[in-house]
Amino acid sequence: MHLLLTADPSNIHHVKSKRVDNFVKGYKLHEIMDVLGDGIITADSPSWEYHRNAAMSFFNNPDFQPSLVQITQNKILSGLVPLLDNASKHEIEIDLQDLFLRFVYDTSSIIMMNHDPNSLSIDLPYSALLKAVADIERIVFLRHVMPTCLWKFMRWLNVGEERKQEHAWKTLDNFIYNQIYRKREERKEEKGQETQVRVDLLTLFMDKEENLKNPLLPRNNTNDNKFLRDTITNFFLAGGETTSTTLSWFFYFLSKHPQVVHKIKEELRHANMIIINNNNESFIRNSLCETLRLCPPIGYDPTGAMEPTIFPSGHKVTPNTQIIFALHAMGKMKKIWGDNCSEFKPERWIEKGGTIKHEPSYKFSVFGAGPRTCIGKQMAFTQMKVVAATIIQNYHIEVIEQYDRVPKIAMVSRVKNGFKVKVCRCPLILDEGCVLQKSLYIYIYIWPYGGCSYHIFVIVLVFYCNVYMCLLHALCAWSMTHRVSIGCNLIIILLLLRICLLSKLKSMTLFRPSLLLQEKH
Repeated sequence: MHLLLTADPSNIHHVKSKRVDNFVKGYKLHEIMDVLGDGIITADSPSWEYHRNAAMSFFNNPDFQPSLVQITQNKILSGLVPLLDNASKHEIEIDLQDLFLRFVYDTSSIIMMNHDPNSLSIDLPYSALLKAVADIERIVFLRHVMPTCLWKFMRWLNVGEERKQEHAWKTLDNFIYNQIYRKREERKEEKGQETQVRVDLLTLFMDKEENLKNPLLPRNNTNDNKFLRDTITNFFLAGGETTSTTLSWFFYFLSKHPQVVHKIKEELRHANMIIINNNNESFIRNSLCETLRLCPPIGYDPTGAMEPTIFPSGHKVTPNTQIIFALHAMGKMKKIWGDNCSEFKPERWIEKGGTIKHEPSYKFSVFGAGPRTCIGKQMAFTQMKVVAATIIQNYHIEVIEQYDRVPKIAMVSRVKNGFKVKVCRCPLILDEGCVLQKSLYIYIYIWPYGGCSYHIFVIVLVFYCNVYMCLLHALCAWSMTHRVSIGCNLIIILLLLRICLLSKLKSMTLFRPSLLLQEKH
């Protein structure tokens, strides 16, 4: 088999968009990544189309976006914030990369299976699942660089890395299958009963399994469970490593560019209402895009051709050619990004008029391009922006300069040797009346949602604000809980507005919780 390594955007456009029908992931990748089974990452049509269409219905569900934000916020408040506060209080060094990995896999597990492994806690418990995922990722990369006959021989002998792969595979399977069996039992118990509607990927595919019947499978329970296992495994692994790795590199670049941190803080501080929206023009999103350009979490993207063809670059490609797109190299090429391509400049994502600059996907291909563009892109940006904004607003990150921060040579470009930091809690000083103004905006914004989020916000105010203001918010919370009339709510809003205008409160210190970060939908 021949190998063609390319960093030419025109070749990516040719493969991903113009001649997409001629290119597949192929048996070679499916063989190397056998742990993924027949899931969306290695699948080709029609299996890929079925997976994608079903997943798109999940991500486009109107209940998904608010559910995603709520899950992310809850995990920040219950897991990330207590851990960072503890590290700040006791001046403990922490591996931020490990924290992000635990955070993302916990939230992904809730989103995919409605189950929280609780790996993110102050004591940072050992997680056999996270160890298994790391082993699988490492061994899959080794299979890419080793002769096929060698790793297959090691697998046959059940020795070395292939033995570890088998053990890691069993650990992952035990976790996924346990969630499938648990979900099936819950559905049996809930049959015929009115239950609260839940938004998770496993439930969606089980509903499709019962209502539409999966045309790709012969009908028996074993095949159904295997199909669900492959589906959930692919989505579970796809987002965890990539999102956590991007967050790690993001805070590394911020530590080297304090002026970027200042701009982000100013943007968040001056916003009348902090809305983390995937379509808005925010400097924090530009900074994340710049991080992805310089350090894409997946450094290469393999594919193959079904029929002979010629690339725009002039290279001949046959079915016996494995094509690899070098995404790491593309992000640092002067031909693509200009003379300052090696610099961290979020401003490059802003047009002259101040609007966000959208680069074509074949040039900025970290989320893929064409029909195979990553369907979890917006979900990843939502989580990263909520986490990043919460940390930037409330903590100072000091990097421990013990190692050079370079990408690890692996399937996922983690920070080599981890990302050790010290954390310092940074209270925010607000000007006169600012707290009341924010409170008014938040109340108006989350009015349609109600629920416990507002009560948590009131509790925060009790700890950090004066009693008079807390009484007003308690009144707001009471009105929402007891479903009082629109007229009463309007009176409360007008009362808050009047106090905002007349308030002569002195500056006060307030810790902004992540509850101030809401996803507009």
